[in-house]
Amino acid sequence: MNNELMVNVKNICKRFNDDAGVFDVLKDASFSVRSGEMVALVGTSGAGKTTLLQILGGLDRCDSGSVVVGGKELDKLSTSELAQFRNCHIGFVFQFHHLLPDFTAVENVLMPGLIGGKSRADCMKRASELLGIFGLSRRHGHYPTELSGGERQRVALARAMFNEPALVLADEPTGNLDKANGERLLELFERANKELNQTFLIATHNSKLSSGMNRVLYLDNAEIVSTDKPVTVADEW
Repeated sequence: MNNELMVNVKNICKRFNDDAGVFDVLKDASFSVRSGEMVALVGTSGAGKTTLLQILGGLDRCDSGSVVVGGKELDKLSTSELAQFRNCHIGFVFQFHHLLPDFTAVENVLMPGLIGGKSRADCMKRASELLGIFGLSRRHGHYPTELSGGERQRVALARAMFNEPALVLADEPTGNLDKANGERLLELFERANKELNQTFLIATHNSKLSSGMNRVLYLDNAEIVSTDKPVTVADEW
């Protein structure tokens, strides 16, 4: 971990309209994450955690404010530039694995490389190496329906790691995992953080997961309200 900022968010706002009217999901939210940090994002359901991660990952845009990731101000990037930046520098891990059902484990993992224009041979080698690291060498040719929940999530993590992204955004990654697989996933996060200096921002309700982070950000009433009070969420694996 160093003093270089991987994420620098200043006064961002995001509003949505529904049948009840206009409501603020994010309101003047400001925070930063240093390169190499592992940070938990904690808040009640509907607090805006997913929206914030989508904005940081270039899947959505804020209504106002500034979002800088890896030295790039995302709002100043065109749609194509944003897509390229996202593919090369951001890794996503979701509660649901979102694997492509008609592709094998290795084919799912190598997809970011093909999108990035790398050769299939190089992509296959890299994907096979990642599956080995995550204990899935024997599941190389299996389809998602042939994998357990924990295995699917590890395949999804391998896919997220394919391009060695500087920033990994995880949205409730242990939500569908049992205790053993949840603990294994945390170990994999810690390994990637230590060996590759990857930065992690993880939205979670899980107290054990958040307690393993360097810091905790609390999202409440559309604002980031604290980064230092103790973890109080009680959910287990």
